[in-house]
Amino acid sequence: MVDSLKFGTSGLRGLASELSGAATQRYVTAFVGHLRSTGQLGSGRVFLGRDLRASSASIAAGCAAAIAGAGLEAVDCGVLPTPALALHAMALGAAAIMVTGSHIPADRNGLKFYVPAGEISKADEAGILTALPAQAVSGSARPADAVALAGDRYRQRYRFMLAADALAGWRVGVFEHSSVARDLLVSLLTRAGSDVVRLARSETFVAVDTEAVSDPIYEPRLRWITEHHLDAIVSTDGDGDRPLLIDGNGAFVRGDVLGLLTARFVGADRVVTPVTSNSAIEGVGWFRQVIRTRVGSPYVIGGMATAAAEPGGAIVGFEANGGVLLGSDVELSGRVLTALPTRDAVLPILAVLGSAAKLGLSVAELIATLPVRAALSDRLADVPNERSAAFLNYLVAPGHAATYFSAVGEVESVSTIDGPRFSLASGDSVHYRASGNAPELRCYVEGVTPERAQELLAWGMNAAAVMVR
Repeated sequence: MVDSLKFGTSGLRGLASELSGAATQRYVTAFVGHLRSTGQLGSGRVFLGRDLRASSASIAAGCAAAIAGAGLEAVDCGVLPTPALALHAMALGAAAIMVTGSHIPADRNGLKFYVPAGEISKADEAGILTALPAQAVSGSARPADAVALAGDRYRQRYRFMLAADALAGWRVGVFEHSSVARDLLVSLLTRAGSDVVRLARSETFVAVDTEAVSDPIYEPRLRWITEHHLDAIVSTDGDGDRPLLIDGNGAFVRGDVLGLLTARFVGADRVVTPVTSNSAIEGVGWFRQVIRTRVGSPYVIGGMATAAAEPGGAIVGFEANGGVLLGSDVELSGRVLTALPTRDAVLPILAVLGSAAKLGLSVAELIATLPVRAALSDRLADVPNERSAAFLNYLVAPGHAATYFSAVGEVESVSTIDGPRFSLASGDSVHYRASGNAPELRCYVEGVTPERAQELLAWGMNAAAVMVR
């Protein structure tokens, strides 16, 4: 077994060089074996999709070979957003595999697995690992082509979500980079009446982390806004399941705020979200129930299943990265938007822009109406997992937190749902956790003012760097 490959917050991840070839075939063979043993084979087909990383096409070919070797039919859906692949496979009662490393560096890649009912659970992950064979299994069948069908199903899902003139008068920039959702976003925003400006398209893969707002890749945003007179800039990560929204002032809209507004837009009764989402979500009074989970879509999906066990209205899940998961069908503009229990970036982008336009507000003005805490996040890259673990263990050891936080305040309480989250007597908070997808240490802060949040994040990153570097 290749040690660098592991299941993280969403799917299997590791170095592309170690995932390619036999490793891909072993994991895909194990996935098919798990489907068989749990009665989840569905139609007997497995749909394949991929992002634009240099390694993704060859890894997808390895997936197809393993699927054929296991006696099933591989159906190639080409380059498309992860939620588009999931939607298509679920509609046809089939399993699916998306080849993507999402937002992590280009030298890495991953596999996202879907059973016919949707994204796999943590129990499914364990089943795949149990079924992992010692040797690769391969076949030679050529995958069938279903590119147009899968992409069109997803486009039609959102084509009528906003009226044809909903964004009339708006000028929206689409930061295209290497997002697989870039052309779709341009099409949908244009149909909704927006004047769309296409920005920084790349034919080679660009790693875009929608939560790492200090990354140099975002430096041109103010120039773009001024030069093109933009009301907003939108984008997604590489595989189109994490949204990015920048307002007309160049400020980033946090993912949990996107999720919060989307939940209200679709009329959610119950919300499921990780502990990293804004602490004010419970206090807005819009939802009958808020369930907190660990970070990662499988945990949010598990929380939505728990919520669905009780009678009630629409269920929406969202993560601090802004990916929205629909746990139940909802009705919008007289049309039913079917449940899609996997992260989706298009829904929150359309929902928030549509909400602002309907109220006659800019994006910044809409966000200003919310009683959310000032919150920021960032990451320390290239921090080995063992160093992150040692640092986090140090912080929760008796007496250490008081010393560590002495420069910024008194620790009042700590939560350990997913990494330690320290609430300070001042009303601020600092939360550290190791990324589940890459060798990174993440820091999330909330401040009583925006200035305090910026101060805390700078302190939190510097103090952690001293400990882990």
